[in-house]
Amino acid sequence: MPANLPGTFMFYLILALSGALTGVTTVLFGFGGGFVVVPLLYRMLSASQDAATASSAMHVAVATSTAVMILNAVLATRKQAHAGNLLRAYLWPWAGFIAVGAVIGAFVAVATSSDFVRFAFIAYLAVTIADCIGRRGFLSRRDTGNPRLLSRTDTVAGGIAIGVIATFLGVGGSVMTVPLLRRRGLSMAQATAMANPLSLPVALAGTASYAVLGWLQPVPTNAWQLGYINVPAFLLLACGSLLGIQLTSRFLGRVPDRMHARIYVGLLVVVMSSMLIK
Repeated sequence: MPANLPGTFMFYLILALSGALTGVTTVLFGFGGGFVVVPLLYRMLSASQDAATASSAMHVAVATSTAVMILNAVLATRKQAHAGNLLRAYLWPWAGFIAVGAVIGAFVAVATSSDFVRFAFIAYLAVTIADCIGRRGFLSRRDTGNPRLLSRTDTVAGGIAIGVIATFLGVGGSVMTVPLLRRRGLSMAQATAMANPLSLPVALAGTASYAVLGWLQPVPTNAWQLGYINVPAFLLLACGSLLGIQLTSRFLGRVPDRMHARIYVGLLVVVMSSMLIK
């Protein structure tokens, strides 16, 4: 952690509290923490007086977010499985193709400038928000019949694309899997629950790739980093997320479907707004 960041104690406290928030968003919305962690770490690291830290702020933020996602995805998946919200037909082989895309996404992100990753993050959020609001099937379910299975194109090409974009941006893929599953007829509780296990291949492949690529390349890093992953930040965020997941588990399946969808879109708007402020 950069020693010259102002208010070190406050920095640690904010990270821990944000970790708890990632636990909440993981359980209720399948976000995996990326929409909280990436803007937060980017803002804090880019404020550093150390040029090396500031220049790699977005890469470190995305890589650390991806690492936190492993813990969040595993714990939230267990909670969702116990609640009976997981549907095996949507897990495999989709998860395998997402993992392939995740490795590709990490290579692409490392070869791209930090500013480009930030603008890509904002652009993707804007497109997702517009799609959720403007196209039928997300804010309200089209029908209440049996959900439709994914097509072969959705499984193969869609899975790889989700893996690439999710790892590139460090967001876990929920902004792609949730709307897609929603339009296949799943409830918000089911769609957000499925985002947890589907984020795991992104988290595992992405974390390994960021650690190795950061080690192989002449990356401007500080002490306590594993490649692009900021280890102290990861530990604080992980501890906070444990608490958030535990506290939120009691609300599984209790949020009304339409409200659940609207809050999901509202959170995307908040995150996009925070990333627009340089």
